[in-house]
Amino acid sequence: MLYDYVIVGTGIAGCSVSHFLNEKDKNAKVLMLDRNSDVAVGASGTAGAFLSPLLGKPNQFKDLISVSLKFSVDFYKNLAPQFIINKGVLRIPKDEEDKEKFFSYMQFCDFDYELKDGGAFFPIGSKVNSYEMCKILSKNSHVKFDYEVEHIKYIDNVWYINDEIKTKKLILTSGADVSLIGENYFNIRAVWGQRIDVETSTCIPFNYHKECSLSASEELDGNKDRYKVTIGATHHRFNCDKDVCNYCLRVPNLNNCTNFGYTKEVNNTDTKVLLKLANDIVKLKDVEVVNTKIGARASSVDYFPMVGELIDSKKTIDKFPYIMHGTHVQNNRFERHENLYVLNGVSGRGFVLSPYLAKNLVDFIVDKKELKNEIIVDRLFTRWVRSKKAKEYFAKKDK
Repeated sequence: MLYDYVIVGTGIAGCSVSHFLNEKDKNAKVLMLDRNSDVAVGASGTAGAFLSPLLGKPNQFKDLISVSLKFSVDFYKNLAPQFIINKGVLRIPKDEEDKEKFFSYMQFCDFDYELKDGGAFFPIGSKVNSYEMCKILSKNSHVKFDYEVEHIKYIDNVWYINDEIKTKKLILTSGADVSLIGENYFNIRAVWGQRIDVETSTCIPFNYHKECSLSASEELDGNKDRYKVTIGATHHRFNCDKDVCNYCLRVPNLNNCTNFGYTKEVNNTDTKVLLKLANDIVKLKDVEVVNTKIGARASSVDYFPMVGELIDSKKTIDKFPYIMHGTHVQNNRFERHENLYVLNGVSGRGFVLSPYLAKNLVDFIVDKKELKNEIIVDRLFTRWVRSKKAKEYFAKKDK
């Protein structure tokens, strides 16, 4: 079978793309592939899936987060209101040093708020049930789990995946594992983290964010004196060779694996850290840790997401060799990997950014609507191609 679209990755980014593709083109044949055994197993399953405003002075990144937050909260409420908990979030300064800066940002707020308990309470603050939402988003696509994409190639206007699956258009939403992309300008950093779910007798009325995020309580079935609370997440960058190290991004169903680099020692330390940070916000009583998740968020070098059709760096440099010396070449003249698209780099705000970015990407693919400059991959290519690293890279390739 020749598919119209194949999406690699079934986290919140891939599932959002799936939803909008099926909505835009109801007759399209869409296939999703993932090395894991279900949706939202990697970083999306680790995420607390909190939806919260970004505080700060006006800039492009803050504007992107604000637009995405408004879009995504409304989107989730309309799509599956039973899987979004909209009880607001109380954001609190980290310490006295942070306090002055924190309250100076209030004049730039894009959302309604009220000053409360030493912080600012935002009614828009929400939390999504990540697994259930991803299941709904992906329900109209064919899905193939436990499937490792080893290689891709483009022949006669068709993408071949492992020489067996064929598609007209290929969309990579594989997060921190960018091995299929093979372009050095596409620089992703894996930010590992841990989230815990606890049961407690403490009832928490809304979400909190200080040095960690703490969710509003969810009442446990049949027990009005015990509640489920989510606490997340830690941040680690490990310096290692990703091809051989134990923190391997390609391990399927990582949370079921007993032999990986995110050791029990790190795991136990992170749990203690999260409990300490949570108790600094609200004193939790009768706590029992019932679930621990780890995963790697995908962060770009400039923190903006990466969306759109990939640039073929070799063909572009062969065509415009002077670009490496700083001569400007218009973006629309860059050579591209035809019909190969990405949505990546959403970092710790995947559930805020992904629906908005996926809608924009699908509009770009299907309707040729232009993407904003700050989110497309072009910005990273134009910086990289003039760098020393690019010159060294192509010097080695030419030998």
